[in-house]
Amino acid sequence: MIDTLTINTTLTSHSRLAEIDFDHLQFGKIFSDHMFMADYEGGEWKNFQILPYGPIPMSPAISALHYGQAIFEGMKAYRLHDGNISVFRADKNFERFNISAARMAMPTIPEEIFMQGIAALIQTDAAWIPTGENTSLYLRPVMFATDTSLGVRASDTYKFVVLATPAGPYYNKALKVKIETHFTRANQGGVGYAKTAGNYARSLHPFSEAQKEGFDQLIWTDAQTHQYVEESGAANLMFVIDGKIVTAATGDTILNGVTRRTIIELAEKNGIVVEERKVSIAEIIAGIQSGALTEAFAVGTAATVTQIGEIGYEQKLYTLNPVENRTISIKLASQLNEIRYGLVPDEFGWNWIL
Repeated sequence: MIDTLTINTTLTSHSRLAEIDFDHLQFGKIFSDHMFMADYEGGEWKNFQILPYGPIPMSPAISALHYGQAIFEGMKAYRLHDGNISVFRADKNFERFNISAARMAMPTIPEEIFMQGIAALIQTDAAWIPTGENTSLYLRPVMFATDTSLGVRASDTYKFVVLATPAGPYYNKALKVKIETHFTRANQGGVGYAKTAGNYARSLHPFSEAQKEGFDQLIWTDAQTHQYVEESGAANLMFVIDGKIVTAATGDTILNGVTRRTIIELAEKNGIVVEERKVSIAEIIAGIQSGALTEAFAVGTAATVTQIGEIGYEQKLYTLNPVENRTISIKLASQLNEIRYGLVPDEFGWNWIL
């Protein structure tokens, strides 16, 4: 970061902090007292503000609503064991935010705006960071197009907003997931690798149908053949087969997850072989049946490391090994938590201490 921003701060006249039950946090339901906001106009970013969380006046003609130029990130701030505040791997979220922006024909955001805006919000609402086990302050940077004229073209104006929400675990149990072989999340040459709103919108109907069948999530497959595993609805996927971690290689159709990369680096540090390659449904099912597949789990900022307990495929349900017998994913999840909460030295330099 090369410049210090001038951020105008307007504090709320009534904090909602005392109304929050930090022992029973639901993910993404409660927002902190303030938000950070900036505008892109005339080819530059301006109007840097910390202001009370609340509605933003918008025209129903803004192009984000009509043509879908909207991207976001998910990241977490933690109260460390020594009392300091840390944001985990913020540099990777910054990099991916601008990758998404470029794919969606949106302006990239300078590092000093992204980082200093987030830091200013966290410091303003530091009291909102929960301290319970497996809790964090979830951060949602979002950018959307704001031109108020119709016509299919990239907007000339944008708004960048950062929200904060105290959060507990996204999932509280091992997941029952369905392998989706009809609907498609992403295709080659598309925007599957970008964290853009439309990717999630197109997943909602298939997910709703799966929920009616009793599933917690979907496993998306490739658009061309529906024979290869890609990712889950809100996380990347990993499998332990013959003692090795196997995960789909990233590309046009798969989000390059920050937690995914973190788990891979931790695994390699532990001497665990990781294969990033095509993973077929046939291999997954055969591995479950033979016992070669001993663990399956989802990895993401919200999900962290979430175990998969059952996989549904072609009207059959396959039950995986009990969670308590999964040594690799449990070990890596524990090591990840120790670093994120400052319980062990951060030899990787992942924690951004504010």
